[in-house]
Amino acid sequence: MQEFKHYPVMLNEAVDALNCQNGKLYIDATLGGGGYSELILKRISPDGRLISFDVDIDAINAASKKLKDYKNVTIVNDSYTNIKKYLEKNKISEISGGIVFDFGASTPQLTSDTRGFSFLKNSKLDMRFNQNAEFSAYDVVNDYNEAELVRIFSEYGEERFSKRIAKKIVEKRKITKIVTTQDLVDIVFEATPRIKSKIHPATRIFQAIRIEVNHELDNIKNTLNEVLTLLSNDAILSVVTFHSLEDRIVKNIFKFYSKEWVGEIEQEGHANSYQYMASDYNPPLLELVNKKPIIASEDEVKVNPPSRSAKLRVARRINK
Repeated sequence: MQEFKHYPVMLNEAVDALNCQNGKLYIDATLGGGGYSELILKRISPDGRLISFDVDIDAINAASKKLKDYKNVTIVNDSYTNIKKYLEKNKISEISGGIVFDFGASTPQLTSDTRGFSFLKNSKLDMRFNQNAEFSAYDVVNDYNEAELVRIFSEYGEERFSKRIAKKIVEKRKITKIVTTQDLVDIVFEATPRIKSKIHPATRIFQAIRIEVNHELDNIKNTLNEVLTLLSNDAILSVVTFHSLEDRIVKNIFKFYSKEWVGEIEQEGHANSYQYMASDYNPPLLELVNKKPIIASEDEVKVNPPSRSAKLRVARRINK
């Protein structure tokens, strides 16, 4: 098994935004290789507390080694979607300091020879962050009907040739099951015209399937709404996203709760469509720390090219 090494994007910017203080509780919702957690711990020790979550056992094992000398961190092998349940179970009523999210897949996941995230590695179709989950990329590619495939390729991949690719997938699987990443890449090449582009033809398709398998956009929306209620006054939400679909959700939620609002936020239609349901008026719950997203520096992009697409948005809890 390859070593779990993950580059924490905009590490200083994301942790600086938390305004870490000794004695307060912080959450690292997406532990990964432990980069954010380590820096937070350096700033809140000895009396601050950190709880870090990750659904990927490889990440848990790697980060546990990195953070083994810190006594004020609790590492939880669970999804960030269960933060509220975990805190309630452990009788923790509020997050006094803040919470950081990094919604990007980690480098070891994306470059793994066996986990099926990469179109450059021939492996079984998988793409599960949680290796205990039953539903995988194989199920999407082989079981979804043509209309469902078009929908996820269009919405989650913003793929211009969604219909062609979906039709070709359905044709191919009538003959034999689509089992490997290379099988899928071959289909994408066969279904799409050769055009000049800086990105691989299968990039958007793999992104769309990964989002569908892991329910990424719904998880972001639901979790941000949920943790908002757990933050103490002045606690910080520091959120790093890696593509426009994620960033749009964070931007919309931050914008919504930074104004007088009505009732609860509901998703309707698809991932980028919102309807705000009214019951009674409420004061703003968030104050935007940065109205425009922070992006990675030129120096960081040189060291870690995937950081060029990252955006950091920060908000402070108010009026609690």
